[in-house]
Amino acid sequence: MANRFSGTDNYISTEDLTLAVNAAITLGRPLLIKGEPGTGKTQLAEEVAKAIDSPLYRWHIKSTTKAQQGLYEYDAVSRLRDSQLGDERVHDISNYIVRGKLWEAFAEDQHSVLLIDEIDKADIEFPNDLLLELDRMEFHVYETRETIQAKHRPLVIITSNNEKELPDAFLRRCFFHYIRFPDADTMTQIVKVHFPDLKKDLLDSALKSFFDIRDVPGLKKKPSTSELLDWIKLLLAEDIPPDALQSGDANTIIPKLHGALLKNEQDVHLFERLVFLNRRKQQ
Repeated sequence: MANRFSGTDNYISTEDLTLAVNAAITLGRPLLIKGEPGTGKTQLAEEVAKAIDSPLYRWHIKSTTKAQQGLYEYDAVSRLRDSQLGDERVHDISNYIVRGKLWEAFAEDQHSVLLIDEIDKADIEFPNDLLLELDRMEFHVYETRETIQAKHRPLVIITSNNEKELPDAFLRRCFFHYIRFPDADTMTQIVKVHFPDLKKDLLDSALKSFFDIRDVPGLKKKPSTSELLDWIKLLLAEDIPPDALQSGDANTIIPKLHGALLKNEQDVHLFERLVFLNRRKQQ
């Protein structure tokens, strides 16, 4: 895979993230991306695929997902039904082999990008069950007695929200990168990509409020980049002025349209308590 990643018009890539993507391309190893939810891990795979002009295969992992599903599944139920109906397809077992995302990426006629999204949602054995296939870029289909080999080694991008630890044997085979939460300068660039016409005073006020919220001690869920973008979209839609976000009134410490930023009742109650304490101080 000769192409290199350098970010796109729609995705602000920091220097260390760019280096990580290109290191994974050079080494031919899976790129394991960790970071807070909402920091653009999934979008990274989409933008890398666009940047290197490669097709993208998305495998979104759930708690019930098994590694075998990424390779293929044998649809025995359909074959039994067809046999009862006398369908001629029943004599060829390959008609009942359903390709998984790894197989689709392996069969691609050009270099591709394979996203294994939120791998930490699956069972703890899930990563280890994929070791051999990701190492050798091949697997065996027992029902048809054929071996599927990757025509071109795909760039495998694996995301994790750190919900559980991944096995050491799996980690050794990956190039790892942790996406740090963007600082104010990087966040300004990200917002400008999505809202190029946003006025500076509203941008500055929104970012100050946003980072002030993230700095509140005891917050159960800090708002993410994607939630900031949703919030700014609402501020524009409702035509909220910048000074409404930076009021000196302690009674308005909860930001307007805070439902885009605060996603559970504990954090809302935390801000309500801060309002109460500020009121008492003023008395």
